[in-house]
Amino acid sequence: MSASQQPRLDEIEERFAAVLAGRLSRDEADRWAGEWITAEGLAWDDVSWWALGLLHGIDLPAGPEDGFLHDDAQVRSWLAELQVRRAA
Repeated sequence: MSASQQPRLDEIEERFAAVLAGRLSRDEADRWAGEWITAEGLAWDDVSWWALGLLHGIDLPAGPEDGFLHDDAQVRSWLAELQVRRAA
C-alpha cells in the first residue's frame, strides 16, 4: 500500500454508510480499516485516523449472543460525528 492509494476521508466515510446500508459487512469494513492502520509509511490526518480506528473493530461481538458491541445506532452516531468533524 502506498500513499497514492491511501483512502481519502470521503472513502472512509462511505465505509460507514455502506455498513449501515448493508452494502458492506462489518467484517469487510474491519478488515479494510485494519489493512490501512497497519500499513507503514502513511501519514494520516487526525480525523481520518480517528475514523479508521472506529472502523477497525466495528465487527466486535457483544458476547456469546448474536449482535455487535457497537450497534447500528452507535455506528450512525460515529458517521454523524465524522461528518461534523469533516466540515470543521
